[in-house]
Amino acid sequence: MRKNRIVGMLLSMALVSVVVCSSTACSGTQEVQEGVDLKPVIYLYPQEDGTPISVSLDYDGELTELIPEFNAENTWNVTANSDGRITFEGQEYDYLFWEGVPRFEYDFFTGYCVKGSETEGFLREMLPELGLNEAETEEFLRFWLSDMEGNPYNVISFQGRHYTNGARLTVSPEPDNMIRVFMAWYPSDRHIRISPQIIDTPSRDGFTVVEWGGNKVK
Repeated sequence: MRKNRIVGMLLSMALVSVVVCSSTACSGTQEVQEGVDLKPVIYLYPQEDGTPISVSLDYDGELTELIPEFNAENTWNVTANSDGRITFEGQEYDYLFWEGVPRFEYDFFTGYCVKGSETEGFLREMLPELGLNEAETEEFLRFWLSDMEGNPYNVISFQGRHYTNGARLTVSPEPDNMIRVFMAWYPSDRHIRISPQIIDTPSRDGFTVVEWGGNKVK
């Protein structure tokens, strides 16, 4: 009887593990979907603990995942602490999470073509320049790197208006800084000539909102 009970407990734990990790909210141990805006996660860093914040997302596409679900029309109403801890209807979160299939396209007029074996070093250099802190950079790499480093090359373009116009984010009270790092990319068997992007490192002084995500373009 005791042996059967132990086996039952192990099976239950295995089932819970499968359910928890079935979403792409789990960090990148599996090949990512193509053509989907994946893992845009939103961090909130107000200057005072317990700050009420409203975050609205106007997305030109089909939303496929929200964690947590909106509690108003296209909006999360939360409170947040200066360390980034978010409270939503009594539950705590590190960030707000969404995914979707865009109805718009991304551009590769400028960007980078990076050897797969050099992608980690490239991203470790670029992400802080784009405004991510150390913890956010590590989360970004944990999600994306396993699908990139084995490719001969990766063509990468950090998006500007194509992304921010297609996924409009409105935050109230208005933040002092809004940092949105969105990486459109695709693997390539050969080197692609592309003009490099000009990067201006943003400030993180005052109330700062940070978002990162990406799309493995078909």
